[in-house]
Amino acid sequence: MPELAFDCVIRGGRVATAVDDFVADVAIKDGVIAAIGRNLGQGGVELDAKDRLVLPGGVDAHAHVEQLSAAGIVNSDTFESATVSAAHGGTTTVICFAAQHRGMNLQTVVGDYLALAKKGAVIDYTFHMIIADPTEVTLKEHVPALVLQGHSTLKVFMTYDLLNVGDEKLLDILLAARHTKALVCVHAENHGMVSWMGKRLVEKGYTAPKYHTISHPRGCEAEAFNRLIAFAELIDQPIMIFHVSTAEGVAAIRQARGRGLKVFAETCPQYLFMTAKDLDKPGVEGAKWMCSPPPRTEADQEAIWQGLALGDLQVISSDHAPYAFDATGKLMAGDHPTFKQIANGLPGIEARLPLLFDAMVSKGRLGLHKFVEVTATAPAKIYNLHPRKGSIAVGADADIAIWDAKRQVMLADNLMHDGARYTPYAGRTVTGWPSTVLRRGEVIVREGELTAKPGSGTWLPRAGGAPAAPLGRLTADVDPGCNFGAKLI
Repeated sequence: MPELAFDCVIRGGRVATAVDDFVADVAIKDGVIAAIGRNLGQGGVELDAKDRLVLPGGVDAHAHVEQLSAAGIVNSDTFESATVSAAHGGTTTVICFAAQHRGMNLQTVVGDYLALAKKGAVIDYTFHMIIADPTEVTLKEHVPALVLQGHSTLKVFMTYDLLNVGDEKLLDILLAARHTKALVCVHAENHGMVSWMGKRLVEKGYTAPKYHTISHPRGCEAEAFNRLIAFAELIDQPIMIFHVSTAEGVAAIRQARGRGLKVFAETCPQYLFMTAKDLDKPGVEGAKWMCSPPPRTEADQEAIWQGLALGDLQVISSDHAPYAFDATGKLMAGDHPTFKQIANGLPGIEARLPLLFDAMVSKGRLGLHKFVEVTATAPAKIYNLHPRKGSIAVGADADIAIWDAKRQVMLADNLMHDGARYTPYAGRTVTGWPSTVLRRGEVIVREGELTAKPGSGTWLPRAGGAPAAPLGRLTADVDPGCNFGAKLI
């Protein structure tokens, strides 16, 4: 009996990437895409994709998984539950966090998270390293060693009492990243404004979850963006600004990119489909919609959509941060907490792609190619996972989601597979759903049934690559040719 030409062939689907759209077969051999064409040879597994869309598996570049918070809470997902949830939603690669807290050894932290992921993940994964204790040992010994091992992004906070690194240490981190050719990702809000507003609200008795939205005044975002951009320009270090939520934030990024600076930016579904009004619920019910930064207004949603259309924002990630609505998560401080005592974060790793497919493809906002770009191709490129991840091309990993573009699904708490046990999008009906999902050529979800084993996902080591490379455009303050010969960078 002749040997089969391929391990798997996806037949007759409408294949779409960030730039192309055509009907073809996709053939897979040894986990990678071996051929794209018509009437390809036989596969050991044959998948009929006629009248279906064949798209790259999603790349979710911002998810908090089995992560210890600064408040000492581990979120409600394990690597198994989070990645099972991701797979059901069409995501085949996730970038999550190895979270250092003060007093922790960064190398130990990264090793611990790798061990957890290796045990449970069913999709492929890599890490951003959260730097909360930027000691000399962390920045001069641990960061260089870990970047060489394949951990090429650093995450820092400009707010939160126990995570905020402060202006001077932020500059140190940017310089350490420049020396090691790593990318720096930043949660950028003005800490003083957030802290001051939160204290005054609580002191005056405004403690319900809805007041969380104004404890992060909208001006705190653009102020921090502009300060961060000035720091990055001084050091000549590329940055990624996380979870953009305001029109003013979009404008700050647009101005920086217009000056040629290497500033990347993401937003999340909660800033496109939710507003501050969603937190205005009886009692503490609004806690389910609490995240930081908070959802804003319809006008901000429109500004963010425009930023995506123009390329000012390149990525839509989930910022999946699940906490159950009980004493293990949102209500750890009791049944009547103030908004300051409620864990911030929303589940969203599974709903991300269906929500965006419905808006962008089914309803026609920005279209199919842009959907693929912002959910798969762009994050793969910015985080140096492309061409292995993020597109359908010969030689790429066969990470593929076959979509039923006509299927209507009402999102519900019991439909999701993560550990939060609720979705903030319950009751919303979406059109378009991933019916079959493949990870490196293996079917891991078929019509809602998981077929992957825990631990079958693979760690993806990566260098910073071209996105993390400095511009080579020093400001006069740090250019020895302009600052009397002082070598500062």
